[in-house]
Amino acid sequence: MPYTSATTLLLDSGEFEEVMNRCMAAAEWSTFPQRRLRSERNDKLRGIGMATYTERCGGGFPETASIEFKDERVELVMGNQEYGTGLVTSYKQLVSDQLGIDPDRIDVIMGDTDRTPAGLTGGSRAIAVAGVALYEAGRAIIGRGSRLAADLMEVSAQDVTFADGVFFVPGTDLRIDLMEVAKAARDPTQLSPGMEPGLDTTHHRVPPAQTFPNGCHIVEVEIDPDTGVVTIERYTVVDDFGLTINPLLLEGQVHGGIAQGIGQALLEHAVYDPDSGQLLSGSFMDYAMPRASDIPSFAFSTYNVPSTANPLGVKGAGEAGAVGAPPAVINAIVDALHDRVGLRHIDMPATPRRVWEALNGIH
Repeated sequence: MPYTSATTLLLDSGEFEEVMNRCMAAAEWSTFPQRRLRSERNDKLRGIGMATYTERCGGGFPETASIEFKDERVELVMGNQEYGTGLVTSYKQLVSDQLGIDPDRIDVIMGDTDRTPAGLTGGSRAIAVAGVALYEAGRAIIGRGSRLAADLMEVSAQDVTFADGVFFVPGTDLRIDLMEVAKAARDPTQLSPGMEPGLDTTHHRVPPAQTFPNGCHIVEVEIDPDTGVVTIERYTVVDDFGLTINPLLLEGQVHGGIAQGIGQALLEHAVYDPDSGQLLSGSFMDYAMPRASDIPSFAFSTYNVPSTANPLGVKGAGEAGAVGAPPAVINAIVDALHDRVGLRHIDMPATPRRVWEALNGIH
């Protein structure tokens, strides 16, 4: 790394073989033949499938982020929008970690067109672009705050250190809280000549390069040859998302993506009337969304290699589960059916009827 692909994409980081090897070990790939034999003894077919992916994220449209001090609170003014992936929590956590401010004192402002800048929502890029804009704004605040804190403590700026929300001079009892510095910054009488008032900071981030999250999904299925019903017995995934801000939110996002991918592979099908073009599967009464009984437990882990495309080292994770799941599930089904009928391909969704027809040579 870095590596230029055949399509001229510059991949900045990743250890793809290691991710695959870790996933194979976690999935107990080497002992699959014994599990297949047990299924055969019960008159079932068992298959194993792998899919590796590399996704391109974190580039394109710029993002702007502002950090504004409001008395005892801080507002993060963002151009993009929360849509269920935990951006508000992640933004609060990022700024809290960097500036040492209690997350309960941080408000995230989104969707207010009187205040918020332009932004792009979607594309696995929120933290890699907008989050980095926040980070850079935080760095500027620490730099400006250090100079003002030095004036307030009557020391040289190079003697000031910042950590856990406090400016201090190591080896002395001189210290001042960030919120106190922000308050002083709004008072012109406490500013040195030429010093800009306030600590409010806006940063416009133009991503210089894209990021490349990647991973490996391994699925084991068992098929009832009498009915064509496919049951997912095991699901293992190892992902490389770079630096992780919130592991719990990240895992939940992957789980949701996998469920969506399983639905695409096994169940979901938009059916139209061939004569009129009328959508026939137009409601959830007709369109088969996955249910809890269709989803197995997931063995999820990460092997994260920080990205060099941004100072946070993040890569993005939005579509990861939905990218890896469909091919891994279909590969497992094909593997289960290949020895029986020589199958090398089956269309999605691999419904019981479609699997049964493949087993019985009906096309």
